[in-house]
Amino acid sequence: MLEVSAGPDYETREPMLSVRGLRVAYGGINAVKGIDFGVAAGEMVTLIGANGAGKTTTLKALTGMLRPAAGRIRYNGADVTKLASHQLTALGIALVPEGRGIFLRLTVAENLAMGAYIRRDELAVAADCEHFFAQFPKLADRRKQVAGTLSGGEQQMLAIGRAMMSRPKLLLLDEPSMGLAPLMVQKIFETIRAIAAAGVTILLVEQNAKLALEICSRGYVMESGRITLYDSARALLANPQVRQAYLGE
Repeated sequence: MLEVSAGPDYETREPMLSVRGLRVAYGGINAVKGIDFGVAAGEMVTLIGANGAGKTTTLKALTGMLRPAAGRIRYNGADVTKLASHQLTALGIALVPEGRGIFLRLTVAENLAMGAYIRRDELAVAADCEHFFAQFPKLADRRKQVAGTLSGGEQQMLAIGRAMMSRPKLLLLDEPSMGLAPLMVQKIFETIRAIAAAGVTILLVEQNAKLALEICSRGYVMESGRITLYDSARALLANPQVRQAYLGE
């Protein structure tokens, strides 16, 4: 097991997301075992670790898909631990789930519309759709195409676009590079950088630790339901334990 580092203190900045003592159990399994972490407004932070470490479970708890057994989740200073997913979306939290989770039988345009279901500003929603299609002209040509017929990379782009249609302040991404060709992974990460540059706070779960640490400012390492190491992304990239365990060096 990696040793916990003192790391930088994110609380020197106003935390947008603050997690304290989070524990999640389901199916008789303690998947998340009392973790603490935070993300400041405007930050890009990554949560890395092996399969089964509890990363996806953590994101599901943060987005109301799983009810924590213990702990507190605070967002912009308010306790949101017990809020439902649609309430969290209305507050500005969006998730791009593992496996994309798009509506395979709906068209590209219909998927984007589903991402904006909480909004009532129809003209602005239409403008956001056109902005998305301007960024991804291949999908613009396929706006009436059923999403299940898209390539894996196109589906991932659509999943990100659908999440952005709610105009989130905090975007959670779960394994966005999974199963994609290297060129598409590069495009996905360029898109994530652009979203962050536009002012959206990012929490990224990613098995490709090197890519994640290269674009984020800080990182947390999760093992067996616990955070065992945290530091600046630069320090984690240089850490011999991290390099051996997660960078294949």
